[in-house]
Amino acid sequence: MIDRAFALAAAHVADGRIPGATLGIVTADGRRTVRFAGLAQRVPTVEPLTRDHWFDLASVSKVIATTRFVLQLAEDGRIDLDRPLTDAIPDLRQYDVAGAAERRLTFRDCLVHRTFLPAVEPIYTYGDDPARLRAFVLQRAWRQGPPVYSDINFILLGLAIERIIGAGLDALPLGSGLSWGPPPGPAVATEHCQWRGRVLVGEVHDENCSSMGGRTGHAGLFGTVDGVLDFALGLLDGSGASAAMLDAIRTPVEGHRTAGWEIRFPGWSGGQACSADTIGHTGFTGTGLWIDFERGLAWTLLTNRVHPTRHFDSGIFALRPATGDAVVAEFDAAGGI
Repeated sequence: MIDRAFALAAAHVADGRIPGATLGIVTADGRRTVRFAGLAQRVPTVEPLTRDHWFDLASVSKVIATTRFVLQLAEDGRIDLDRPLTDAIPDLRQYDVAGAAERRLTFRDCLVHRTFLPAVEPIYTYGDDPARLRAFVLQRAWRQGPPVYSDINFILLGLAIERIIGAGLDALPLGSGLSWGPPPGPAVATEHCQWRGRVLVGEVHDENCSSMGGRTGHAGLFGTVDGVLDFALGLLDGSGASAAMLDAIRTPVEGHRTAGWEIRFPGWSGGQACSADTIGHTGFTGTGLWIDFERGLAWTLLTNRVHPTRHFDSGIFALRPATGDAVVAEFDAAGGI
C-alpha cells in the first residue's frame, strides 16, 4: 500500500524537485509503515536520508506543541479560552491600556486565526536580542487587516504559555522523537539562509523563531517521522488527548479552522478523498500531518523542499493533496495497511 502512495513523492525526489522525502502512516490500532528516499542534504556535502533524521517541522509546531499546551492549560483551569490574552500577559500593549485592540484578543481568537494581525512580520530585522524582540512583539501597535492565517497569533500564544508556566516552551513535555532545536540526532538540511550566511542543519529555519531564541509558539519544533506518528497515534487512540481536547481540535470554529488545526475544505493540503472528520496542518519547510478520525488513519509527509533554497518550484503544493488522496485510496482498497 505505502509504496504506491509514496510513489508520487519518490518521483519528485527522482526529478530533483525536492532533495528528500519521508512518508509515514499509522492507524488507530498502532500499525505503522514508513518509506523514505533521497537526500537529507545536497550541499555543501551529500548525505543520504534515513528514517532517523530529524526534520524542522516549522508551523506543524503550532499543532503538535502550542495548540496542545494551550488546550491543556484551559482544561486545567489555568486559562479561559474566551478571555483576553492579558489574563496571562498583563503588559501586552501596556502603554495604551484603554485603546489597544491587541488587549482585547482572546486565546481562542488566536487559536482559530480570527484576529486582525498580519500573516507575518520580519521581526528578526529589528534586532537579535530574544528578550528585546519579545518585548517588541508585545508593545508593537500591529497594523490591522482582515483575519488571515498569522504567525503572530501563535507567537503571542507561545509568550502566554511561557508567562503562565514561568519557563520556556522547552520545559513542557513533548514525547520521544520530538524536540525543540537543535535536535538530538542527525537533521535534514533546510535553506542556505542569506541572513545567516550558511546552510541550516539542525538549526531552526524560521528567521523570527531563530532571532527570538529558537523556541516560539509558531515554530522551532523538530521531529522524526516516528515522533510525529507517535503524536498522531495519541490523538487517534485517545491516549495523548482528553475527550475535551479532541472535541476542540475536531470542531470547526471559524470557517475551516478548529482550535489550531484545519479541517477538510476544497483545495486543502490533505486532498479530497479523506473524510470530513479529518484535520491537518502544514509547515513551510515542506512538512505536514493529517489525521482522519473516521478511518482511524493518519499520515505525515516530511520533506526538505526549501533545501538549498525556497526560491524554487518544488511542487509541494500539488504533492501534498495528491499524496493524501493516494494514501486514502490505498487504505480503502486494502482495508488497512
